Amino acid sequence: MNSEEKRFLLRLARESISTHLRGQEVITSVPDNPVFQRKAGGFVTLHKNGNLRGCIGFVKAVDSVYNTVKRMAVAAATEDPRFPTVGVGELNDVSIEISILSEMNAVTNENEIVIGRDGLFIVKDFYSGLLLPQVAIEHNFDVETLLRETCIKAGLPKYSWKENGTKIFRFSAEIFSEREFCNNL
Repeated sequence: MNSEEKRFLLRLARESISTHLRGQEVITSVPDNPVFQRKAGGFVTLHKNGNLRGCIGFVKAVDSVYNTVKRMAVAAATEDPRFPTVGVGELNDVSIEISILSEMNAVTNENEIVIGRDGLFIVKDFYSGLLLPQVAIEHNFDVETLLRETCIKAGLPKYSWKENGTKIFRFSAEIFSEREFCNNL
């Protein structure tokens, strides 16, 4: 994805949040660009004053990149159960980060996981949890810590990744944020 396409998605995310919070509907035509029309999983992460303010996404490719960013931006601002809804007055203090996910690859050995490249998705029984690739870097995790923290995120005991029946997937992501463009969108 080139810088103009990244800027477009960041503007789309901000506009989607802003218009939703004001009770309006986002009306934006999808550009005739295969980058926006391809299906991919994706997450929108919101930060305020350097702290997480919301993060929601699709693990799998259920919709186009365009629709995923549009929908997950609003969801990150209004549906993350860990935080109250972002207020219209605080939106200027919120920075947006977008992660477009690759396909999931099953992990058969923890040595396949590379910190900085891979995010993890862990599934066991009715539990699942995901940590994006940047989380391990931001928190200085090693591979075992990333596995444990992903289990905890799933609501599982921290060593569940070692148990039979636990499925571990790794993925990469194309990650970009407003900070990357110094809010010059």
